[in-house]
Amino acid sequence: MSEQFTRRKFTETGALAAAAMLGGRLPSTRADEQVTGANGRIRLGMIGVGNRGGQLLSAFLSHQDAQIVAICDVYKPHLEKTAARLAKLGNQVEQFSDFRKLIDRQDLDAIVIATPDHWHAIQTITACRAGKDVYVEKPLSVTIGEGRRMVEVARETGRVVQVGTHRRSSKLWTEFAQMVLAGDIGKTTVSQAFRLSNLYPHGIGKLPTSDPPAGLDWDMWLGPRAARPYQDNIAPYKFRWWQSYSSQMGNWGAHYFDAMRWCLGEESPTSICAMGGRFAVDDDRTIPDTAQAMFEFPSGHLSLFGTFEASGNPALPKGAEMEVRGTQGTAYVGGTSYRVVPERGGQFQDRKPRMEPVDVTVEGRNDQQTQAHARNFLDCIKSRAKPHADVEIGHRSTTMALLANMSLAVKARLEWDSEREVVTNVPAANKLLNYEYRSPWTLDG
Repeated sequence: MSEQFTRRKFTETGALAAAAMLGGRLPSTRADEQVTGANGRIRLGMIGVGNRGGQLLSAFLSHQDAQIVAICDVYKPHLEKTAARLAKLGNQVEQFSDFRKLIDRQDLDAIVIATPDHWHAIQTITACRAGKDVYVEKPLSVTIGEGRRMVEVARETGRVVQVGTHRRSSKLWTEFAQMVLAGDIGKTTVSQAFRLSNLYPHGIGKLPTSDPPAGLDWDMWLGPRAARPYQDNIAPYKFRWWQSYSSQMGNWGAHYFDAMRWCLGEESPTSICAMGGRFAVDDDRTIPDTAQAMFEFPSGHLSLFGTFEASGNPALPKGAEMEVRGTQGTAYVGGTSYRVVPERGGQFQDRKPRMEPVDVTVEGRNDQQTQAHARNFLDCIKSRAKPHADVEIGHRSTTMALLANMSLAVKARLEWDSEREVVTNVPAANKLLNYEYRSPWTLDG
């Protein structure tokens, strides 16, 4: 099913988003009474309670109608730390090391997934087939084929699936996207964002293989990926620098690709070219330390994303996360504000400013975006409406990151057929749309 974007639909969606963030309810297609938690609470099971999982735990605990009843992690110290944290709040939870046993609990309404990227597809599909709604962290998947299957299963089972691109639930980003879509800065031709961090010279380090630490089920951590010895700069957190389990193009890019598509009202790019490599950082990583991806959209727009890990100085004005360049003005957004710098005519054109400056600050802390995203998910569990970052939206945005990785892998510009979801000019690239899972894991469980 394709995500259809029009300005009319954006206005309707924006109105619903604003209503939800202000405490309003989305249209209901199912009675709230079908969410049967004690005192009307929605009962959640959490898979992955380490770094991001702990942040999501805080976001959901901020809502009185959310109750954490079960947690799962393949690393026992994470389980014990989270269970102790919840116990201090008077919340005793059941602990699991195998996500399947957690999902099998009949009293859960929804599952929150914050595991490494290579687990998202299997766990989301398993949860949907068990009748649970799902909040799954971004990037949605590690292959485009996985992402499409996740969308299909979510639709087949009628489950609510929210992807963790939390800017979709931000009042700031909603207003910014609406402003750009309305044409306030003219015809847009370029948008760009960056992931910047100077990891030179040693990055994640060079380490030998070793026995896994006590309490880590390394085989289960690897899951569908190929068996390999444990290495201390892979898990629990540094998997972000290993292509088999994640990438910085996906980790950070997914947020900004999503925002770019949102602001443009575009579903998918038609052409992608990414370049980069390991130019400076001497470590064990399997992803570039420097890479830039460029995407061309049907409307006539180039979106750029750079992941620069050998230099960390800002590439945009202070406080800005993303830039959108239009014929009338250039817009910058980040933190709790956005602003527009008016354009002036260039060669052969009138030099007077083409619009008034814009400088808008939106109330609320930047870290409240995840709380708002969790709130939207909980509301949609009750109403059965599609969430702000529905699985199709998450899939299309994650696809951009994965296409960039594919372009890097085959060292070519790729022409993309978004309806068939195939590369049309480099057949070898299509071999990267899926990968063979390690036995006994399968995508449909």
